[in-house]
Amino acid sequence: MTNDRPARPTATPAALRERVLERAEARIGGLLADEHGQWAVEDRHAAALVSDIAAVVRTAGDRVRPALFLTGYLAAGGDPESGHAVDAAAALEFLDAGLSIRTDTREGTALRRGLPTLHVSHAAEHERSGWRGESRRFGEGTAVLAGDLALSYADRLAAGLPEEARRVWDRLRVERVLGTHAAAAAGAAYQDDPWPGPCLTGGCPRGCAAGWYAVRHPLLLGAALAGGPELERFYGEFAAWLHAAWRLRGFLAGGPEFGDEAALLRDVLFDAHSRTGAERRIAELAAAAAHALAGAPLTDQWRSELIVHIGTLTECAD
Repeated sequence: MTNDRPARPTATPAALRERVLERAEARIGGLLADEHGQWAVEDRHAAALVSDIAAVVRTAGDRVRPALFLTGYLAAGGDPESGHAVDAAAALEFLDAGLSIRTDTREGTALRRGLPTLHVSHAAEHERSGWRGESRRFGEGTAVLAGDLALSYADRLAAGLPEEARRVWDRLRVERVLGTHAAAAAGAAYQDDPWPGPCLTGGCPRGCAAGWYAVRHPLLLGAALAGGPELERFYGEFAAWLHAAWRLRGFLAGGPEFGDEAALLRDVLFDAHSRTGAERRIAELAAAAAHALAGAPLTDQWRSELIVHIGTLTECAD
């Protein structure tokens, strides 16, 4: 007797990644729900910090780095059913949430995605309530603690990763912090430059707050977790060119890291000819990123899916 039922179609790379991302979303939501449920009984102030993180994560928009990680992981042959992959994707989102809270507080940012930042909302809460002390300091201190808590959740999720993936995670944690400090120090010393020139050569200085390791390390984490060390060289070169194109797009579009000085540089020096040249350079960088994967041991489907990220990142400023 023959089986005439049609074969189940194989999921596309994008669909496969989305399934794992959905599980990561559920992991994030479950962790926050469990934490809030526990602390709401014990301490309403602690529960409020959990709610703060939930609000930041909920409004974060596209899960850019978890998506990069999962694409790199699945392209390297990683198991889509792995709980480690789900935990690592969720950890990357908590890491970004914690660092964005810290950055907003440090830089005095009033709004993020149209909503008051945590240090602003908690300062207002303090003032409305007539509490003791200075409202601004209370708001900043509370926001810093919310950032600490988000980073704690990230490290909790990453704690069970296999040894090689854990090493990449630890390196990512260190370099994101050091890069952010280097950027702040360069700005304070009048040594920062709104033009992302060094990034465009295929490398990136540590003083770049959105350093290329923020693109590179999620991919390397995916390769390490999937057991694909042979992809490290290809992923590293791909990330360097991809990040360069992303930074130049951010400069042209007025992304969040390109403020008043970048706006002045664009308005004064960037005429139509200069903008055309910059757009051409973005296309060249995108082509270099795609070329970096040419010899990588990847299937054509997954190589194409990685290249999709070139368009995704170079068409947006954030």
